[in-house]
Amino acid sequence: MISRFKRRFLLRFQTGFAVFLLLYFLVYCLGFGRLTNPATSKLFGGTKINGEQQVVIIYEDDADTIDPEIKREAYVRAILDSEDTSTPRLSCPRLNAERYDYLKVPDGERRLMYFFALDLREVVDLLPRLLGSVVEAMRFLGPQNSVLSVVEGNSDDGTREVLSALKPELEALGITYILRSSDINPIGSDDRIGNLAKLRSQALEPLRKDWSATARLLGLPVLELGFMEDATVVFLNDVAACTDDILELLHQRAFQEADMTCAMDWYYPGERDQLSFFYDVWISRSLSGNLFFDIPVEDGSWDNAEHLLPYDADAESRTRLAAHRPFQVFSCWNGAVAFTARPLLDGKVGFRRVMDDECFQGEPQLFCKDMWFHGYGRIAVVPSVNLEYSNEKGRWIKAERGYASDWTAREGGEAEEQGEEGRDGMPPMKIEWKGPPRRVKCVPEFTRQFWVPWNESLGV
Repeated sequence: MISRFKRRFLLRFQTGFAVFLLLYFLVYCLGFGRLTNPATSKLFGGTKINGEQQVVIIYEDDADTIDPEIKREAYVRAILDSEDTSTPRLSCPRLNAERYDYLKVPDGERRLMYFFALDLREVVDLLPRLLGSVVEAMRFLGPQNSVLSVVEGNSDDGTREVLSALKPELEALGITYILRSSDINPIGSDDRIGNLAKLRSQALEPLRKDWSATARLLGLPVLELGFMEDATVVFLNDVAACTDDILELLHQRAFQEADMTCAMDWYYPGERDQLSFFYDVWISRSLSGNLFFDIPVEDGSWDNAEHLLPYDADAESRTRLAAHRPFQVFSCWNGAVAFTARPLLDGKVGFRRVMDDECFQGEPQLFCKDMWFHGYGRIAVVPSVNLEYSNEKGRWIKAERGYASDWTAREGGEAEEQGEEGRDGMPPMKIEWKGPPRRVKCVPEFTRQFWVPWNESLGV
């Protein structure tokens, strides 16, 4: 009788204890980090259960409430691990290694070929996607042949801490990583364009021949950076970019023998059910010198934003855009660019503010104008690369406009690439390069527009 009672008591105790453990586990998960099996990721949150390190999943709605130290560690590890799914970032496809393999620097070549530049301020939640793609691209291209230059704008959201924590990790990969902070804040400034030009110039300073002297003044490591003659600069805004977006810009710059290639950036004026609008219309000019869509001077509205390149003079570019073929333009930036480093290494071109007698315009448009003036006018937009400025809307834009790999998979064969008309009358992949337009539309404000010579104020 007593033995039977003990067995019943023991069974009830074991059952009750098991229920208690289950409830405790559920409460712990819901309240302190949502734990998952460590085998699913290399991202560690710092807690151990049964001797095993656990994983902290960061959900989009919770990103602002996570402990900063845990968040920093999570974001750094996500940046370094392209397979990580523990942070709320845009999902990206696997690389088509065969398409981009030729971009790699040959084994044994130690000179620098790729220079990645970014100006970042208060974008901590975008870093796992943006820098994760940059790091994956550098690993693919050859980390020992890549430089990453980041100018951080005194952020107070953790951006600076994540960027600093990356330094030993990237250097262990063989990447030359230059991180500096800047007090320049163009927002609310009377010289916004001038300050933006300074920030972009700071990110590119390691390309200059006197970089060693500058590094000493800034208290940065003095590095002798030797760049290859055909080195490429990849300059990225704070966009949700995939690795294939970056590599496609590099591919089209090489394949088209272009001096500069640009993505297309978009924004949503409303919710997901509305179409996105092309964003960088103030900077971009078509090969006819006009805006990418008509903006009435009467009210400066974007009511015509759905109709890109509507003018007869841009009919060829419009056809190529519809076919997702690269097309030549006078100027562009659009969130991400790849351009030849040669005019910067030679000291011919850089970012600047407008001159006193020059049309008021943005520093990327001035950069393109100066590129044309110095013989680097092979500038193209790559419409297979579509970007937005947040993880959430980055997902929207990829769903609406496609990933780069969606469009490259539809390309024709070798004949189409070499210039022959493609299947179903598609235009060839190769651009037929032309000279600059006679005039370019000056748009100090959308309600004030007029035409000026393309090389206005350049002393010709």
